[in-house]
Amino acid sequence: MTHLEKAIAAIDEANTADPNLEEGAPAARLYGERMSSELSRLFPQASDPLKIAARGQHIERWTVPRATFPEGKAGYHAWRRHLAGHHAQRVGEIMAAAGYAAEDIAAAERMLRKEGIKQHADVQALEDTICFVFLKWYFAPFAAKHSDEKVLGIVQKTARKMSGEARRRVGEEFDLPEPLSSAFKS
Repeated sequence: MTHLEKAIAAIDEANTADPNLEEGAPAARLYGERMSSELSRLFPQASDPLKIAARGQHIERWTVPRATFPEGKAGYHAWRRHLAGHHAQRVGEIMAAAGYAAEDIAAAERMLRKEGIKQHADVQALEDTICFVFLKWYFAPFAAKHSDEKVLGIVQKTARKMSGEARRRVGEEFDLPEPLSSAFKS
């Protein structure tokens, strides 16, 4: 078994414990599989650290419930920062156990903490993949639960996080109505 196979298997094993089910599967594991699938499609030459960061993007997310942080925007952002640190730490531990070098572990951890978004190609590739996964599998259920105004705001925030190339691909791959599609036009 390669280092990559060991790391992916360990992430999947950890995420199999997610008590939240989606389509009959543990939600975190399904999310990881979707991330790997989209990363492979969007960035077929991805490095091992990027592949592992994508698979581990939500590792053990359910262990840190949103309700453990204050309500509101500040509480939400604190929760997300805490989760990013947790995901980076767990993925780093898994990579070390799988035999990865310190620099590869540091690269994956940086990606998961989103350090250098819009500056580092690997961090941006992970963010673009996250956005595609959201649009492909999670956007419609989200949109059904929220006002048009909130949906537009989320779409605009999503588009701002993406690279120009990713926004262009969204325009080609998704049939979004106006004004949502305008958010992805550079």
